[in-house]
Amino acid sequence: MLKGSIVALATPFLNGAVDEKAFQELVEWQIDQGTNGLLPVGTTGESPTLSHDEHKRVVEMCIEVSSSKVPVLAGAGSNSTDEAVALAKHAKLAGADAVLVVTPYYNKPTQGGLFAHFKAIHDEVDIPIIVYNIPGRSVVDINQSTLAKLAELPNIIGIKDATSNISRVSSTRLILGSAFCQLSGEDATALAFMAHGGHGCISVTANVAPRICADFYDAWFSNDPVTALSITDKLMPLHIALFLETSPTPVKFALSLLGKCSSEVRLPLVSLNETTEKKIEAAMKSAGLI
Repeated sequence: MLKGSIVALATPFLNGAVDEKAFQELVEWQIDQGTNGLLPVGTTGESPTLSHDEHKRVVEMCIEVSSSKVPVLAGAGSNSTDEAVALAKHAKLAGADAVLVVTPYYNKPTQGGLFAHFKAIHDEVDIPIIVYNIPGRSVVDINQSTLAKLAELPNIIGIKDATSNISRVSSTRLILGSAFCQLSGEDATALAFMAHGGHGCISVTANVAPRICADFYDAWFSNDPVTALSITDKLMPLHIALFLETSPTPVKFALSLLGKCSSEVRLPLVSLNETTEKKIEAAMKSAGLI
């Protein structure tokens, strides 16, 4: 089962192109720092503005560098079911351990449409699937009866929940059992998510604080909630700062402070304002990262 700190990797750019060297070094660093899993080409990886060739190359690099040391959960979402199938097929062929598939955005499918979308991917590609529910970006919300139907499909193994509704973790566990993988999509609520029976977090903060994020889950799984709370307090200013403007612009700026990559993003994202930069830098210092 996927568990612990799973980093939603940023995709470094340099002069408009994917910075392959920086990305490979970022993956190596994450593994060395104790990150439990890798997610390339998610929202934090700016998947909406990657070409299909770039998307596939980033997935391939992540798998190559990780060398099976930690699981790779490849982003394979789209608001086109055919495109999501194609991305999932590529992830399977490249050697990914699972795929993360977001609810179709902009189309606003019904619950029946959501079920049909995920079932089509499930039936076309033999790979474990994590459903990604993020109404704030996709508008649609998977209700629990739809999720329960999806969980009956053998390769639908879990959900990334970015609804901020912590009670859903318990209600989902009571319906689907503890074996159904529940991953938080929000660093700031990860402690509460775990307390309700979650298994880990697909983390933005882990891009810049991989060791501390891994320590948080080590403490939790070692039945040390006091330490887990202390780490949460230490990282909370950073959790908040990394979402002061549209992600992943803040985390890329934070990575640039560490010398890991440039802060470059692709339109329609733009550089941070100076006030936000100062707040992120202060949060990085508070966490002992710079």
